[in-house]
Amino acid sequence: MKRCLRTAGILVAYAVATISAAAQHTAQSANNEANLILNDLKGQQQSLAQYRGNIVVLNFWATWCIPCIEEMPILTELQRRYEAQGVQVIGASADEPSTQKVIPSFLRKRKIDFPVWLDATTADMQRLALGEELPATAIIDRDGQIVGRILGPVEKQDLQQRIEWLLGDRQSPAPIAVVNNIDKLKQGHTGHKHEEENHEHGGVGVEGASTVPS
Repeated sequence: MKRCLRTAGILVAYAVATISAAAQHTAQSANNEANLILNDLKGQQQSLAQYRGNIVVLNFWATWCIPCIEEMPILTELQRRYEAQGVQVIGASADEPSTQKVIPSFLRKRKIDFPVWLDATTADMQRLALGEELPATAIIDRDGQIVGRILGPVEKQDLQQRIEWLLGDRQSPAPIAVVNNIDKLKQGHTGHKHEEENHEHGGVGVEGASTVPS
């Protein structure tokens, strides 16, 4: 089952399942070769292998995941800023068929112009050592190796520093391999409880962890 961090109210409330130290160790010691094959919005098969030679930011998300929605402007800006330098953002959607139908309008409304692939699963995320929580992001170098993992929402400055490090031929000290923003958000937003219905996407936005079939 996948889980998504949910936000609500003026003070954003996050409460998610704690990622264990063992899971962190697995992410750090995992095989870092990035392999993923999914279909795009037109039903055409796409693969990470075809992006060798590019720096790839692979983001797992869903239309019903509020933190995923909130980080989309960061990813969109990153794509436009660095595209000419060989950086490619790819969105791997965990939406089921019942919510996949809203993806095209979702992308148009937010002016998202990077590729979106469908039917991402928990198994895909686990194989890339990204856990089970949405959102999650892998930073992949030009050789197809994962050089960074962000568990939970991305932060603009951190993501830009990672891209600049790769574009600068890794001359500066390497960024930390695994960033766990889930724990950070949990620590900073405890004690809040709220529920709301997400009418636009047809799901229920509930503070805390949410799951969909893998």
